[in-house]
Amino acid sequence: MPSKNYSVLLQLGRFLLNYKGTLVAAGCALIFTAGVTLAMGQGVKILIDDGFVAGSVEKLNNAALFIVAIAVLMSIGTYARFYLVSWLGERVSADIRQAVFDHLITLHPSYFEENRSGEIMSRLTTDTTLLQTVIGSSASMALRSFFTFIGGLILLLITNLKLTAFVLAGVQIVLVPILLYGRRVRTLSRQSQDTIAEVGSHAGEIIQQIKTVQSYTQEANERKAFEGHVEGAFNIARKRIKQRAMLIAVVISLIFSAIAAMLWVGGNDVINGVMTGGELGAFVFYAIIVAGSVATISEVIGELQRAAGAAERLLELLSIKSTIELPSQPETTAGIGSRIVLDKVTFNYPSRPDQAALENLSLVIEEGKSLALVGPSGAGKSTVFELLQRFYDPDEGTVTLGAINIRELMPLDLRSQLAVVAQQPTLFSGDVMHNIRYGKPEASKAEVVAAAKAANAHDFIEKLPEGYESFLGEQGVRLSGGQRQRVAIARAILKDPKILLLDEATSALDAESEHRIQQALENLMQNRTTVIIAHRLATIRNVDSIAVLDDGHLVAQGTHDELLESSALYRRLSELQFQERSGQ
Repeated sequence: MPSKNYSVLLQLGRFLLNYKGTLVAAGCALIFTAGVTLAMGQGVKILIDDGFVAGSVEKLNNAALFIVAIAVLMSIGTYARFYLVSWLGERVSADIRQAVFDHLITLHPSYFEENRSGEIMSRLTTDTTLLQTVIGSSASMALRSFFTFIGGLILLLITNLKLTAFVLAGVQIVLVPILLYGRRVRTLSRQSQDTIAEVGSHAGEIIQQIKTVQSYTQEANERKAFEGHVEGAFNIARKRIKQRAMLIAVVISLIFSAIAAMLWVGGNDVINGVMTGGELGAFVFYAIIVAGSVATISEVIGELQRAAGAAERLLELLSIKSTIELPSQPETTAGIGSRIVLDKVTFNYPSRPDQAALENLSLVIEEGKSLALVGPSGAGKSTVFELLQRFYDPDEGTVTLGAINIRELMPLDLRSQLAVVAQQPTLFSGDVMHNIRYGKPEASKAEVVAAAKAANAHDFIEKLPEGYESFLGEQGVRLSGGQRQRVAIARAILKDPKILLLDEATSALDAESEHRIQQALENLMQNRTTVIIAHRLATIRNVDSIAVLDDGHLVAQGTHDELLESSALYRRLSELQFQERSGQ
């Protein structure tokens, strides 16, 4: 296999170098074990020449004791080698998994819109587990076999030069199929990992949307579709296994053919008195050690090929650059204020480069004031929220907070000034306390309860089986839509931000709860800069200003009464909602 394929694995060596002491100790254990294994050959020579041939019981006993001592040392070395190398495999695998995750959570959101979460999870779990197996087992076997191969070859040369020529010729012949089949195994290994990722991605999506699948009675079709993915993965794996099996079979046949030829030549030398039986026995032992080492290395080559495929996929993740560039000399947010200005902002989503989501948009939200964004679907309201949180950067124009371009702020510092309540709130599969504390992890229970009360969530939380310690299930599935919304509002209240971003935060609530939450939000909005995406115009009559967006443009701005007079679009949206309420 070309050396460049191994370079993928070598790039992961930096993780191993974090544990140089353990790495050196493992290397010493490997060398010690290899040396002790090779010393066993001398025990065989003494046993035959001094014990069997000489007929000396004393020397036979000494030879047997020598072999037992070697076996004890070998077991001690094997224990140390296995423990240290396995520890390294587990530790490095965990470090790689952590490094990939740490990098993933810094990437821009568009990356996750363009790549399937199931495939990313497969790389994070399956690929790192495969690397752990290789580092903790296969690599140890390969290194041990390499040391025993070199040591055995030296002892072969010392014992009998002529017979060694047979061994070396056999090794060269064995290397040919290793190089030939190794390349194929690596390609199939990469394909196998990709198909496994597809299986996980498809299964995860179906399980996540199980209600929709069952509502539309698509169980049979989904079984068939999943079967197609599973069979595809199996077929690729079968081809990979076939190539590895062929490699092992060819190597074994070549090795034992070479040993048979060597025994024939060596046997003749013993008969003719050229060498002793003990020397031949020791030579056969070393030859088997060398042959076994080559066989092990050839088998490990397949694992290394799979690991190279896994490493390649992981390094792809680690090499992805976020489109959100960090400032080289970031500004501080201390005393920055909360006045927001969008100045001639134009933005196109990467997935829709020819369609502007916002075009030449200018908005000013004064500190402590509230601005509502209204308009038809696709007008650009949610895009404004995306830019304010710097999930994306505008193609043209600037977004400033206080007097500072938000590109000059660290994203972490910028987002610490904000609290977001989405129309469809996101909850985690922990308990209620964890979900509310997500806005302020160090908050005391009293602060969490106060926030829940302000969001009108305390009463229903207390009625849950374990109160604030109740497990909510994946995405808060155990709560109703209105309850999830109130937990999300409590999270925002607890964070106590300078800037609020509300995406119709009361839309999922009943009339009574909406009234109470609206009061809580109005209290929270005081002295805070607030931007609201409004779907129901009745909820924003008291905001300081309303901006009407259409197709990425600002078409009107003013108060509710002003816009009823000056904006045809706003008037039409208001009339449509009035008709909807009248028809209910």
